[in-house]
Amino acid sequence: MSALRLLCCLLMACCLSEGKRIKGSRGSVTDPEAAVRPQEPRLSGSVFRLFLGGEDTCMLDPLQLHTLTSCGFNSSNPLIIITHGWSVDGMLESWVIRMAAILKRNLVDVNVVMTDWLHLAHQHYPLAVQSTRTVGKDIAHLLQSLQREYRYPVRKVHLIGYSLGAHISGFAGSFLQGSEKIGRITGLDPAGPLFEGMSPTDRLSPDDAEFVDAIHTFTHERLGLSVGIKQAVAHYDFYPNGGDFQPGCNFHNIYEHISEYGILGFEQTVKCAHERSVHLFMDSLLNEDKQSTAYRCSDNSAFVRGVCLDCRKNRCNTLGYNIKKVRTARSKKLYLKTRSRMPYKLYHYQFRIQFVNQTEEIKPTLIISLQGTEAESGELFITIDEGIHGNTTLSFLITLDKDLGELMMLKLSWEVSEMWKNVWTRMQSIFPWGGQRSKPQMMLGKISVKAGETQDRTSFCSMNNDGQQIEVSQDKVFVRCREDEPTRRRRKHSRLVEKNESVQQTK
Repeated sequence: MSALRLLCCLLMACCLSEGKRIKGSRGSVTDPEAAVRPQEPRLSGSVFRLFLGGEDTCMLDPLQLHTLTSCGFNSSNPLIIITHGWSVDGMLESWVIRMAAILKRNLVDVNVVMTDWLHLAHQHYPLAVQSTRTVGKDIAHLLQSLQREYRYPVRKVHLIGYSLGAHISGFAGSFLQGSEKIGRITGLDPAGPLFEGMSPTDRLSPDDAEFVDAIHTFTHERLGLSVGIKQAVAHYDFYPNGGDFQPGCNFHNIYEHISEYGILGFEQTVKCAHERSVHLFMDSLLNEDKQSTAYRCSDNSAFVRGVCLDCRKNRCNTLGYNIKKVRTARSKKLYLKTRSRMPYKLYHYQFRIQFVNQTEEIKPTLIISLQGTEAESGELFITIDEGIHGNTTLSFLITLDKDLGELMMLKLSWEVSEMWKNVWTRMQSIFPWGGQRSKPQMMLGKISVKAGETQDRTSFCSMNNDGQQIEVSQDKVFVRCREDEPTRRRRKHSRLVEKNESVQQTK
């Protein structure tokens, strides 16, 4: 029932988005009416709870700052504030406490506060949207009280907001007075309805903190509406699996969700992709040895063609808590593939191959297997739907759930569809003078594989030095080309120099 209510409310939000957009400019340091005044009394619309451990919390009152001391707030430590989103059932979602526990356990010396605005969030979606400014001002008031009474620098503050909570965090940053900005805001699939297409002053934007990052996981559009915002709203915007939907979140996974969540399994299926942003962020803390790397690209279609696995000049970054905080003049969109379960990390490989003098156009399926010093890939299937003719170079994205190590060998074969086999057989019967060329053949040029995570590129040559010609259904083995070794050494040296320069710049 709650899932149906979710869909109905979102549909209503879609209808309202054209005619009744939320008006008014957000507060800023140049807007004295909207900014939080130092001595402004407030009737808080929010409850702040300092996380202590387990499920224990201690309520903070921004109007009575002695509660911070009694709750154990340590002004020497950084402050992280978690803000939830719209509530369908009026209950605090379980991930909030879990994230607080993970942050406290992994970071240790940190204050973790949860913003509870359930009585405002548990309304029709458009009304909850109208309350986001109120809650943002509550957070700003808390931070300015800390500045005033404890001389607490807001650059030590990290706001983490989910869905509507992402925009609330943005509003909090813009409502602050003074020149100092919040250190970091992380938007976890910022809400789309009534925010998509709005100006930076009416949503989360890069101006709201020294550094802003966002993870977009549910931008799939229905009836002109997407649950998560599609547009870039941060310095670094991450789009896992294209950002529109997530593996393991299809409705055919509902039985799996019911077995795990019971009667709430249907609701879990509905919100699975939206909430995936939360679990990707927690994954970055829980699996520090498996950090997910994302790569800057113009769009997802280019990324899946494998043309964007470049890390030069900050073209790649780490998704989640351990992101490299580099301010940019323009928002950067980054893409990556993930698994359907934690740990979500996948290893990205770009496979590039030259096809030479292909006289007969073919639409092959390549069967590839890679062998490295750490593991083997198993068989990987790549279907080339656009066809191959003449001279061309194609690239493909390959993702694996394991690191192969240094690549040593590549095995390749290819097949064609039954239709193409029938066409070829018929042509041979019509033109029988083809000599020994009784089977379709491909002539391959340069073959290379680039590992996104290490940036190593390996070139492959025929193991038996018998050329790069390969018949249909023939297995052929390729090994690292001899000239590849000095190239790899030069590349590693240049990466080391670039890394040292980057470290010097950050200092």
